[in-house]
Amino acid sequence: MNVVKGPDNAREQELKRLVDAYQTSLLRMCQIHLQDSALAEDAVQETFLKAYRALSSFKNEGSEKAWLMKIAINTCRDIRRSSWYKYVNRWVSPDDLPEEASRGDVSNEELSSAILKLPTKQREVIMLFYYQNMKLADIAGILGIPLSTVSGRLGRTRKKLKALLERSDQDD
Repeated sequence: MNVVKGPDNAREQELKRLVDAYQTSLLRMCQIHLQDSALAEDAVQETFLKAYRALSSFKNEGSEKAWLMKIAINTCRDIRRSSWYKYVNRWVSPDDLPEEASRGDVSNEELSSAILKLPTKQREVIMLFYYQNMKLADIAGILGIPLSTVSGRLGRTRKKLKALLERSDQDD
């Protein structure tokens, strides 16, 4: 009689460590990217499944956070490409986000709302740079774009966010 063995215990422990360390960061990124809490949770689960399958092939050339973010963003992109995605109500209220941002005299809700109004490419750069504290080179690797593109996109996005926040201040 053959005994069915479970997953490798070392790999299982490594996955548990990754989940404990990065689950909240990945969930926040996926919620901003997908604008749907349930889909974001699914994307995070799928991210960890993909990471678990690829743990043996992960080379410590970059940070594991960057590696997981790349998997998460690609998973979110796959979800967004699916045909039924356009039929889902994707609005995420700032209250649904797992961590709050703190930025100067702008309220967290105003900032979160302004970020949600940005196009996806700009949202990704802002989230990775400010909320995940990643370096431009890591962001370039995650998104698969040149460093100069990341830098330019970040600069343009800062200006756009500033304009959005100033416009909301004038509306009040």
